[in-house]
Formats: sequence, structure tokens, C-alpha cells
Amino acid sequence: MRIAFRLIGGLAWLLLLPIPARGEPYTPTNQWTLDLGSLAVSAPAVGTDGTIYAGTWNGRLWALNPDGSRKWIFQARNEIRSATAIGPDGTLYFGCRDRRLYAVRADGKQRWEFKTGGWVDSSPALAHDGTVYFGSWDKSFYALNQDGTKRWQFTTPGEIDSSPAIGADGTIYFGSHDRKFYALAPDGRKKWEFATGGPIISSPALSKAQGLYFTSVDGCLYALNLDGSLRWRLRTGGIAESSPVIGLDGTIYVGVLEHLWAIDPDGKKKWGLTGGASAPWQASPVVLADRTILCYWGSALWAFSAERVGLWGYPVNHSYGSPAVGPTGTIYVLNGHKMIGGFSALPNGVLLAPSPWPKFRGNARNTGNILDALP
Repeated sequence: MRIAFRLIGGLAWLLLLPIPARGEPYTPTNQWTLDLGSLAVSAPAVGTDGTIYAGTWNGRLWALNPDGSRKWIFQARNEIRSATAIGPDGTLYFGCRDRRLYAVRADGKQRWEFKTGGWVDSSPALAHDGTVYFGSWDKSFYALNQDGTKRWQFTTPGEIDSSPAIGADGTIYFGSHDRKFYALAPDGRKKWEFATGGPIISSPALSKAQGLYFTSVDGCLYALNLDGSLRWRLRTGGIAESSPVIGLDGTIYVGVLEHLWAIDPDGKKKWGLTGGASAPWQASPVVLADRTILCYWGSALWAFSAERVGLWGYPVNHSYGSPAVGPTGTIYVLNGHKMIGGFSALPNGVLLAPSPWPKFRGNARNTGNILDALP
């Protein structure tokens, strides 16, 4: 009953969206929908060949062809919350709540697994030298070689489910439940740390020119220079784990409680959108090349212009995994509950924005590496 009420409420609000007068509005129609048979909360990844990968709560990693047909399923031992990252050779890396990080070949066969002492909800980041970085609820941050052996381990006083990001010089950035944000050198040496007022569960967005952005459970959005000094701090009041993304003009977009905020690069709030949501925002928004912003809100995937104009909505139940965008502009949407559909493809024809960090994990392959940003 609660799920149905939220879906009806979201659809009703769709009728109130301000549609622009110019041209014919885009009406989203699913090209295909596949029942994944389970709740899915991880952000999908899309390979350069168009293959889509999505992890589910019943421990399955799905590989799908662009037409929605199944290529294969890999079965892990527990829930998958970590987003899959795709390496340059097609190897898939993802964490699991069976306390392991997995490496799976493009044909669905396991290459290796690495066991930690806690859940691995942190999505892995991939360096260009083959190193795989991720955090664990065992309070450690790991660097693994390409063959799955441990290169080094860095321990913090708190659990780590923040997904790391890799800068242009190879520095690795992530947050911890110990209320600190860390920068580590590729050899595991701590370069600096920055203290906040609460645990850090979101993941950072990197900008080559202006530093990095992240949120803390203390209700603030932080902008740091690459040397760890504070550029600005904006009080939002939000404590959701939505991670910030960056638009073409440097605008930062982030979910704040039930709202979407747009923030200038200098830390001033440009606007906020309110309405239609009934739960704190969990998924991160996505910015497209035409400056459209995609976001899950209430019981739909919404599209807004950079001027706050509502463009369209597609009904889904509340979703935790940010949408993905394929090489032809197709939008891949996860429903938040297996009772209301599953995984859908929406043909749209607009690519990801060529900004430093247009989506969660930075790019379609979810590598978390600024060097993989679109030119």
C-alpha cells in the first residue's frame, strides 16, 4: 500500500511539471524492461560496447546486451550495493556484502576475489596502472594489484563506505565514518586529512581546475583545494548519501534531503527544487550534454533544465542507484522495488555532459578516475 501510494503521488505531481513551450516535449517510453528478480540499489555501469552491468540485492551481477537480452549472470554470496567499475580490458570490479571485492572477466567468469573484514559497499576506483582502490566496513582502505594481491592497506578509525576518486596526479580521495576526508598518495602514504563534523558516506566529485566536492552527515557541502585547504563550506542541512556532480558551467548539483540543489562554483546556492519526494534523496543526479539534469525524485525519474524547468518524468519506485547513460544516449533506469518493474532502457539520444564529473563515479564505466572524463 505504501509503495502504491508513493507511485500514485509521484505520477500526480508529473501533471504539475512546467513544460517548456518551445518544440515538442520529449515523452519517455521504455525501449525494454527486464525483471531482475530482486531489489537493485547499485549504480549501473555501461561498457564501450554498450553492455550494461547491474548488481542486485540477491547477490547477482547481471550483464545485458543493449537490446535488453541477458548475456550472463554472475552469482556472489550476498547483497551487492557497490557500483561495478569496468576496466580497460573489460574486467568488472565490484564489492559485495559477503566482505569481498570481485574481479570478473567480460565473459562472466571470475578472475579473483579479495576478502576483507567487513562489508564492501564502497565502489572501486581504477587507476591507469591497473591498481584497484576501495574501502571496507572493516575500517580499512585497500589498494590491490591487477592480479588481486594486496599492494597496501590504510586504516582509519571509522568504517569506509565512501567510494574513492582518483585525481590527475594519481592521488586517491575518500571519506570515512571517522568524520575525516583523506587524500592518499599512490604508494599509500597519507598526504593530508580534513576533519568535518560528521561521518562521510558520500563520494567526492573532482574538478581538474577547482578541486573537489563532497558532503558530510554534518549537513554541509565542502569544497576543498587539492592541497586539502578549505575553499568554502555550504550549510545545506542534508544528511542523505547523494554525491555531488558537476555541470558544464561548473555548477554543482546534489540531493539535499528531499530536494535538488544547484550551487555556483563559488559556493552560493543558485536554486533548489522542492516537491514530489517522500524520502531523503539517496541517488546522485546525472548531467547530460544538453545541460539536462536527471534525478530520481519520489516515484519517478525526472528531467529538468538548468533553469529549473521540468521537461519530463518516467514513473519508477524510489531508487538508490543513479541512472546510467549509454554510448548512444540511452538512459538505463533501476526501479527501487522488484514489485514495480525492474530495469528499463529509455532511448533519449543525448550523451553524458563532457564535464569533469557529470555522474556518480564520474563516467559511464564507473571508474572514479578524473583521467577518464570526457574531453
